[in-house]
Amino acid sequence: MDRTEVVASIAGDLYATECAVDAAITSATTLVQSMIGARTLLKASPVAGAVSQAKAIEAIAALSAARDAVVACHAELAKDHRRMGYGVYNVGPMDKPDDDWGDQLPPPPQVEQQLRTRPVRVA
Repeated sequence: MDRTEVVASIAGDLYATECAVDAAITSATTLVQSMIGARTLLKASPVAGAVSQAKAIEAIAALSAARDAVVACHAELAKDHRRMGYGVYNVGPMDKPDDDWGDQLPPPPQVEQQLRTRPVRVA
């Protein structure tokens, strides 16, 4: 394998990992939604299944932490890639933000609202 194939392989694996973690988060949130819906359909008390629902929400929090770690891994791999001078390789969607994307976002649009005043009665 030449350098291009190795880098593309790692990039592909990284993208697949990011997609897998996102899919796991989606599945876990669907599980919680199903649990709440089932409890409502069964007209069960909110206490019923509260512990299992809390555990599922804990799993979502853990998956969110895993996603943060994968995103941090992506950023570090990008830094390593540039340091080693391997050029540009793209795998996955092409609309990826730059490293400092938070600083480059345009300011939010100014929304002009008219406030309506209502008379207040004081007793």
